[in-house]
Amino acid sequence: MDGGADRTARRRARAVAETLARRLGGGCVLTDPEALRPYECDGLSAYRALPAAVVLPRSREEVREVVRACAEAGVPLVPRGAGTSLSGGAVPHPEGIVLSLARMNRVLEVDVRNRVARVEPGVRNLAVTEAAAPYGLYYAPDPSSQVTCTIGGNVAENAGGVHCLKYGLTVHNVVGVEMVTVEGEFVRLGGVAPDAPGYDLLALLIGSEGMLGVVTEATVRLLPRPVCARVLLAAFDDIPTAGEAVSRIIAAGIIPGGLEMMDGPAIRAAEDFVHAGYPVDAAAILLCELDGTPEEVEEDIGRVRAILEDCGAREVRLARDERERALFWSGRKNAFPAVGRISPDYYCMDGTIPRRALARVLEGIARLSEAYGLAVVNVFHAGDGNLHPLILYDANRPGELERTEELGLRILELCVEAGGTITGEHGVGLEKLPAMCVQFTREEIAQFHAVKEAFDPGRILNPDKAIPTLARCAELGGMHVRGGRLPFPDLERF
Repeated sequence: MDGGADRTARRRARAVAETLARRLGGGCVLTDPEALRPYECDGLSAYRALPAAVVLPRSREEVREVVRACAEAGVPLVPRGAGTSLSGGAVPHPEGIVLSLARMNRVLEVDVRNRVARVEPGVRNLAVTEAAAPYGLYYAPDPSSQVTCTIGGNVAENAGGVHCLKYGLTVHNVVGVEMVTVEGEFVRLGGVAPDAPGYDLLALLIGSEGMLGVVTEATVRLLPRPVCARVLLAAFDDIPTAGEAVSRIIAAGIIPGGLEMMDGPAIRAAEDFVHAGYPVDAAAILLCELDGTPEEVEEDIGRVRAILEDCGAREVRLARDERERALFWSGRKNAFPAVGRISPDYYCMDGTIPRRALARVLEGIARLSEAYGLAVVNVFHAGDGNLHPLILYDANRPGELERTEELGLRILELCVEAGGTITGEHGVGLEKLPAMCVQFTREEIAQFHAVKEAFDPGRILNPDKAIPTLARCAELGGMHVRGGRLPFPDLERF
């Protein structure tokens, strides 16, 4: 768009916001620039833009009214939960409206008999477990941001967490949703029955990043809390040996509740921040949680300990009690903010590889880190090969963000070359548009666009995210690219 067209589009969005303010009332619409500022980015703060307005509905009916108004006027609409996503998926459209679902935060029902809970999209991840706890139940997916992140956002990104190896991602733990289509219709997908009638569109919606519809309710699976859970901490003098131990544990038929790895810089940053008792001179540590009955756990502890020692772990430590178990996990879950204390900025990547390729890919990341002159800290879900390299940089140094983005893309290329994917749980958003051109063919990307067209022909729902245009991929190098442009002309870069 040229400048005049941009201004016209923004005025159109403001006009829709004014209409919604009259209809919804009660401070549901924000337009003052200072009030909009908290919504300008998500957890990937390198990309920012001010929306024309933010709307905060309080009910499903108000969500429908917002969607209909934007669809009729052709105004871009970006759904948003807590804004903890790390791929730019919730970055506003400069000529659009942000639909914040934060006020829809009620747990509607805990159905103990069917072991499910019905919740509104703004309910925090941890709040589901808190509501289910009196019944001995809990919600398994536990992203590191679970204190803050919302179920609606988890559905949008197909979030996981440290226990996803055994208990699965959001897609495995959400049994049904209610959503508003772009036409303003309520549609229910899935349900508590084992096999809902009609097309199985639930898995398509989960992970669709708000591009196909707006979730107004989710029915999530609740699990009985394990009778016993113990954590082993193993320290290694080199990363490849730790990677081999991961493969050996899974090959033995043991499925831990969680199996996480941190490299030396991550260990030291987390220990300085949380004081979890980590061995700061180790090159890598593994955290392996085993849960079940006391008898099962005791047997598995012996088997895993033997594997770790056989693989060359220099120290294997069993958490003495529940307090130390929680402390071990606190260090892992606070690794990202811990790294934020040692660098002006960091860029959190998300790629998934086969477990057998762990050592090779980590060695490749180390070589890239040296070549680009940027430190990389590695924290990841080792059990399912979901890597989270954190690239440390300083946005105040000219050109360093661009170099960081290029290094990130090279890391994702490594993941694809190893037989993996460009994302495991953070989604594509804005960040991985160039990487989509690496992983998928023109025909596959055309199919993604066809799905988007079927649900949202006007392309108002979170537009220009997740799926690159074919022209973009061609411009970026015939489906194999090195760096790229942001899709919004006036999106700020920091």
